[in-house]
Amino acid sequence: MLPFHNLSHPDSGRISHPRGVSRRGFVQIGAVGLLGLGTEHLPSLQAAADDWQRGPIDPKRRVIFIFLSGGLAQHESFDPKPDASEGIRGEFGSIPTRFGGGIRITEHLPRLAEISDKWSMVRSLTHGTNDHSFGHHVMLTGRSVMPAGFNPNQPSATDEPSIASLVGAVVRSRNNLPPAVVLPEKLVHRTGRIIPGQFGGRMGTRHDPWFLELSPFDPGSYGAYPQFGFDHQNKAQKSEQRAFEPLSLSLPAEISAGRLDRRIGMLSDFDRQRAELDGWASSVASLDQQRSGAVALLTDPKIRRAFDLRDSDPKALDRYGRHSFGWSCLVARRMVGAGVPLVQVNLGNNETWDTHGNAFPHLKNNLLPPMDQAVSALISDLAASGELDSTLIVMAGEFGRTPKISHLREHYDLPGRDHWGRVQSVLLAGGGVAGGRVVGSSDAVGGAPASRPVGPEQFAATIYHSLGIPQTLAWFDSQDRPHAVYYGDPINELLS
Repeated sequence: MLPFHNLSHPDSGRISHPRGVSRRGFVQIGAVGLLGLGTEHLPSLQAAADDWQRGPIDPKRRVIFIFLSGGLAQHESFDPKPDASEGIRGEFGSIPTRFGGGIRITEHLPRLAEISDKWSMVRSLTHGTNDHSFGHHVMLTGRSVMPAGFNPNQPSATDEPSIASLVGAVVRSRNNLPPAVVLPEKLVHRTGRIIPGQFGGRMGTRHDPWFLELSPFDPGSYGAYPQFGFDHQNKAQKSEQRAFEPLSLSLPAEISAGRLDRRIGMLSDFDRQRAELDGWASSVASLDQQRSGAVALLTDPKIRRAFDLRDSDPKALDRYGRHSFGWSCLVARRMVGAGVPLVQVNLGNNETWDTHGNAFPHLKNNLLPPMDQAVSALISDLAASGELDSTLIVMAGEFGRTPKISHLREHYDLPGRDHWGRVQSVLLAGGGVAGGRVVGSSDAVGGAPASRPVGPEQFAATIYHSLGIPQTLAWFDSQDRPHAVYYGDPINELLS
């Protein structure tokens, strides 16, 4: 019997899944290094890998993963508690939906309430951390475990790979585009440190997703600039001066020798850059899918137009909103239409939704209205075009907020809610998810799951399932150790 690691695949991220082995059995085998498989299994493993490299069963399947960094308050969004005491209930009222059964959401999401037959929600997603950095890692990777050597202050090679990185590694895009893209900015703490969980981690930097940097980082600006920009402590800020510019692209570190931290500038620079990139591409004999995808992303006129909002229908811009949330969702919609399988949309830089204080005026005036406008437009647009059935939209943050309102008077004029990993609400629409369903519930104060707790692993599995990724799939690290893609089952109650 030969150990499975004798199979030749020098680069981390190699994908395979054995035919005839159950998902549960495969995960168990993977935990001991697949030592139970002999050489007779190797041809089928190789054939399975070769089969899967052709891409998903349905190449039109795609996902838009909307991430609300900072932590959306469940009480002030999808799980209001109108019968709770004022210290729990908060200041907002609630409005009816089309879910049936008297299900209500916050009064400040009227557009989503109007189309609630087109989306569903989970009110009982739970994990065990109240820490921003680890919470980001948990929800962006779909793994509840803390990796060895986890550093909350910077990404690490021991981090779990992000959902975007895993999808980018196992799903081929159409039109030679990158398989996974993150926009409009990396998640960066106001101090300038990069938040872990967004990258390839143990898969290696070559599997980092593509980051479309559509606006330069501004540590003092939050929210949907310019119209809805704000500061949590009501300090002076200049979000109205922030620019949302198509197109600036940060390329992964290993595209060329050494660390390449290069940004491709405005559309006016593309002619010059095309010649440079074409020469670079032809000089690299081992140009792989992601590298060629970068060239296509930057040089193909049809693809470039997908990112240029200047030629957009003014009515579409008005519908999505003339602000960074609306622009981001519109670009994401164009990108999945162009052939990118997964687009992660960060609606706000780090701490945008971290409403420790001044929560109610900021949610009412600056946060919920542009999110409601942009996300409802995205869902409605895809439904009208007939693409919602093949496009999964998911929206979540790193955690929810505490059931009890608190006031940090030394920092904020008005009260808010603190971090709370025990429960949050998430939205899902399209991509095989039936509309108008509610999975799980929280207790009377919105502090813990009361029924059907759902973990980050099941959340991630629903994304993978929507893309048609087999549950038996695995990826291999640089030491040839197998790692499962799925660590949970999809949320079956949502699947039509």
